[in-house]
Amino acid sequence: MKNTSDALPKDWKELLKEKVKNLPELPGIYKHKNKEQEVIYVGKAKNLKRRVNSYFLKNHPDLKTRRLVSEIRDFEFIVVDSEIDALLLENNLIKQHKPHYNILLKDGKTYPYICITKEPFPRVFSTRQTQGQDAEYYGPYTHGRMQFALLELIKKHFQIRSCTFALTPKNIKAKRYKLCLEYHLKNCKGPCEGLQTLQDYLGDIDMIRSILKGKLSLAKQYFKEKMQEAAQNLAFEKAQRYKMRLEALSDYQAKSLVTNPSISDLEVYCIETVDDNTYLNYLRIEDGCIIQAQNEIFKKKIAQEDADILPQIIFEYRNRFASEAKRIITNVELEYKLPNIECSTPKIGDLKGLLELSIKNLDYFRRQELRRKTEQKDEKALAQTQILETLQKDLSLPHLPHHIECFDNSNLHGTNAVAGMVCFKNGQPSKKDYRKFNIKTVVGIDDFASMYEIVHRRYKRLKEESLPLPNLIIVDGGKGQLASAVQALKDLNLYGQIPIISIAKRLEEIYYPEDSFPIAIGKKSSSLLLIQRIRDETHRFAITFHRDKRSSNSFQSVLEDIHGLGKQSLEKLFTKYKSLKKIKAASAEELHSLIGKQRTDLLLAALESE
Repeated sequence: MKNTSDALPKDWKELLKEKVKNLPELPGIYKHKNKEQEVIYVGKAKNLKRRVNSYFLKNHPDLKTRRLVSEIRDFEFIVVDSEIDALLLENNLIKQHKPHYNILLKDGKTYPYICITKEPFPRVFSTRQTQGQDAEYYGPYTHGRMQFALLELIKKHFQIRSCTFALTPKNIKAKRYKLCLEYHLKNCKGPCEGLQTLQDYLGDIDMIRSILKGKLSLAKQYFKEKMQEAAQNLAFEKAQRYKMRLEALSDYQAKSLVTNPSISDLEVYCIETVDDNTYLNYLRIEDGCIIQAQNEIFKKKIAQEDADILPQIIFEYRNRFASEAKRIITNVELEYKLPNIECSTPKIGDLKGLLELSIKNLDYFRRQELRRKTEQKDEKALAQTQILETLQKDLSLPHLPHHIECFDNSNLHGTNAVAGMVCFKNGQPSKKDYRKFNIKTVVGIDDFASMYEIVHRRYKRLKEESLPLPNLIIVDGGKGQLASAVQALKDLNLYGQIPIISIAKRLEEIYYPEDSFPIAIGKKSSSLLLIQRIRDETHRFAITFHRDKRSSNSFQSVLEDIHGLGKQSLEKLFTKYKSLKKIKAASAEELHSLIGKQRTDLLLAALESE
């Protein structure tokens, strides 16, 4: 296997190896940069020198890691006091730079929250906006059912106002507001007219806070005490209301209870990587209840161990869900200890059962995602087959056109004449089968002769190499280009074996060879849309090739005028930089290492004078 470091240019490889020698053997973070000095990867290390050196010495079987290494042109490092500091700093730098090769986590801001406003008589409602400082936010709730159940519980058993009146003591005393329908429906106790005291109202808000935090035992104990107090005072209706609230909480807890009720203030993280996808199940437990749950999938940019990815995910999730849980259980042993958090992978007991529940959810989520992608792929394939069947019917083709090839010419006033051919298989671009053609036998502007040349060259080669022929050929142009392509097929004794059509640009008309009138296809037909898509892709491909050739020719002509630059130097510059813009952006050190100091001085002087 090729050494990863060989993917780097030799001069850069040596410079980086030399820089690595000066790294300290201490904990810290490192930032890999590309040639534009953009941070492309942030990593942490217990030993900076050993970790960074591994990028340039190890054989990396992973293609994406090899690609990362090939782009590294520099790196920076920061030494920290401990592994924990490295972990925290890595998390912050990833959020700051958003490096291309790091896993970037979603922020969850699109999920709904439950909001408690900071007003004299606070309101409770659902929102997706969390920017305001005049409110408390609980969530996010990734499952709407959980949020809906909580809001229903609050609405049914706590008579919280839903109006937006400014219920200040001054406004209430001035009787600025009147009782609304909510009061008569017994959904509100009428604080707007002073029928409910602020102390009584805030008592309900405190209980709502406890419920939203998952502290159900605290709320249950409060309602139980209030119920007993009301019963002792013979206030049986009031005692019944507290009893109903207590039963509602018990019922809600029973539906959510997953394990021993004594297990509280706990988070569960279960992670598994399959191919390039990392799957995660997250559970947050209070009083034996799941108060938060989420499944998520991340696309890995380079090869990383689950134990290396998980700390970043833990930081993100604890911030997202405002969690201060002191215990975390995971299905993988963490390499780094998290500050002020007890982390473990339980082997027995209720915690083991909780971890198995998370693993079960993760496995179901992974299989569900795989099934969904398979179904999407099948649906897409079915849709493409239906389009190809429509095309076969509209064009009266003998076979389903699984393999379609399309040709287009491109030139500017007869210069740099080129052509392009694109290939579509099963209705989708097959870019590995695209072909570029430099026009060799035609002088000046002659689209017909150019079309003959490229079609003849293409199918002569396929015939000689016994390669499969397409089910349909499309020519971008009118009757003249079509006739030239047909003549090329006749000269190869292939005419009649491959259906061929042309699409004229002006009226988007489809022609068969030797037909005077275009084929009648509906302007909104899926088959015409496919033909147009293939034609547009061919035109784009040919135009891009033509621009590149024109640019490279101009580039070469400018360089050839510089006295002192030989053919070998020109070839090196042309191979590496492709354009004048890129060579002007290159540093003197890069050019010096490529063509030598004397030639670099000549080149830079010539470009500066230009």
